[in-house]
Amino acid sequence: MNKKREVSLLVESWELESPFKITGHVFTNVEILHVCISENGVTGNGEASGVYYLDETGSSILAQAESVREALTSGLSRQQLYELLPAGGARNAIDCALWDLEAKLEKKKIWDLTGIEPAETHSFFTVGLGTPETMAEKARDIASSKIKVKLDGELALERMTAIRSARPDAEIIVDVNQGWTFEQLQELAPKFKQLGVSMIEQPLPRGGDEALEGYQCPLPLCADESCLDTSEFDQAARRYQVINIKLDKTGGLTEALALAKKAQERGLDLMVGNMVGTSLAMAPGYVVAQLCKFVDLDGAFYLKKDREPPITCDWGKLSPPSAELWG
Repeated sequence: MNKKREVSLLVESWELESPFKITGHVFTNVEILHVCISENGVTGNGEASGVYYLDETGSSILAQAESVREALTSGLSRQQLYELLPAGGARNAIDCALWDLEAKLEKKKIWDLTGIEPAETHSFFTVGLGTPETMAEKARDIASSKIKVKLDGELALERMTAIRSARPDAEIIVDVNQGWTFEQLQELAPKFKQLGVSMIEQPLPRGGDEALEGYQCPLPLCADESCLDTSEFDQAARRYQVINIKLDKTGGLTEALALAKKAQERGLDLMVGNMVGTSLAMAPGYVVAQLCKFVDLDGAFYLKKDREPPITCDWGKLSPPSAELWG
């Protein structure tokens, strides 16, 4: 280490355009840890909101980040970071800032550092929980042909039927956020297949999905809460056909790419998701998106404002992040 760096760690609150409801939670704003690491006149940036269902908050991940501030100022590397912090929001924000700093110091782009080639990338856009009628109306207003539907244990078929009627053209995936029982999954999955649903994400609770081992679901099942990082991959691979990679869960792009590699080697499909954040959070996710069948990077579009320059969207097609933003 022994490098001279300046480090800024700041918790910011970003307001959503409107309340966003999923199983068991309603979000009106997001607290973000913004990390800036400066060296030799350039600054690397990263951000994270943490994993809410693991009780991470802006203050808790700030405290974790503060615990390695001295090491960061002395030149802490990404590899050393993984020895000091567990997976989660703090490590994610720092890891992504170090990737950005490395790209800027070496005058390279993130694509040069990762060896991943950017391609045209289309995101799913999310319909939050509501009545079947309001959810159908929101789906009708989405310009993208890819729609992700939030469901819980109530009115799942009614909601999905209304949305499919409103958007017969769309590719639809559903996210249950741990909200069903195994019996509900068995009942609903065949009906959802008839409705043309492409995939069901996290139907059962984390720690309560052992019934999926040996279950032949008519639709691909995706692990979100049930697969945080590589340490949980082997179990998830026995129960799911798709792994949802979120950088807040993996604790950074470094671990996210390692998890993607494991899934590819096992023949599983990939999804990239987000915990809501600005375009600075979506930018490293865009790198992972190049490896994924399903892309869910719409988080910044639900905020009242975004960072500059933002990732933009044209009928679901995302712009790649500019070097000024990240990477």
